[in-house]
Formats: sequence, C-alpha cells, structure tokens
Amino acid sequence: MLNWILSKSSSPPTYHLSEEQRNQLLEKLTHLEKEKVELQQSLREQTTQAGAQSEDLFLELLEVVDSVEALLNYLQNNPDPTPEFIQRLPRSVGAVHRKFLSVLKKQQVQPIEIVENTSPDFQLCRVVEREVRNDLPDQTITKITRRGFYLEEKILRPTEVITSKTDEIKQNVDKM
Repeated sequence: MLNWILSKSSSPPTYHLSEEQRNQLLEKLTHLEKEKVELQQSLREQTTQAGAQSEDLFLELLEVVDSVEALLNYLQNNPDPTPEFIQRLPRSVGAVHRKFLSVLKKQQVQPIEIVENTSPDFQLCRVVEREVRNDLPDQTITKITRRGFYLEEKILRPTEVITSKTDEIKQNVDKM
C-alpha cells in the first residue's frame, strides 16, 4: 500500500512520493494502460466476429426466403398449377423446412424430442388442451400441436401438447 505524505500549508495540498512509491505507481499505470489497450483490441475483435456471424446467419435466412419467394411467385404466376407441381409441392416445402431447421441448428437451436402416448415432462411441455380418451391413461400425450426448442441447454420454447383425460361419466358408469 502506498503511503502518502501530506504537507500542511494554506496552499493546495502537496503530495510527496518516495522514489519507490513513484516507481510502483508508474508500474501500475503502465500495467493498467496495457490492459486497457488489450481489452479494446479484444472488444474490436469480438465485435467484428459477431458482425460476421450475423451476416452469415442473415445470408442463410435469405436463402430460405428465396426458396419461399420462388414457390410464391410460381403460384402467383400460375393460378392453376399443374398436377406435377402439386405433387412436388410437399417435397419443395419440406426442403425449405429442412433448410430452415439446419439454419437453426447452426445457431444451437435444437428441437425438443417428445413422443406421443407418453406422460409429459412438464419442464419440456405445456398442455394446451385436454381431450377425452378412455383408451389411454390420464395425462398421456395424444398430440403435439407445436414443437418446442432448446437454445443450447436452455428451453427456448416448450413443446405444446394435448393430453388425455378420462370421461368422468364413463368412469362412474364402469364403477357401478
């Protein structure tokens, strides 16, 4: 720790440093200045890298947009599409869907895998509706209405599901 010597007078205070204290202070200032320059350089590099990653993401998304626009343009210019086009449409839309999922995967966005006819994991699922199903145990997933996704290990959006419930009237009749 530096010890400061303060001289008492009516003029502004004057500080006297020993040679050792002066050298320590200069050394710390030099170290801080060097660290500041390194941090500024690191920040510039990170900013440049983040910009490049954003550009790559946007270019990939634009490919998806191009594919959708091509389909829309064809439909707009051909109000009565050929049977061949209609037959190819599911494959074309599927290709766009796969491309979009691959863009998400590169950003560490992965679908949550949920299986129907199982009990829901309420950390991964949100029940949006219940349906009467006497052939299944209560709280069994009967349908996935909206796929959920992880962002790395975090749940970005839970999977939305419909679960079964038993018909109370039928249960009461069966008990009789």
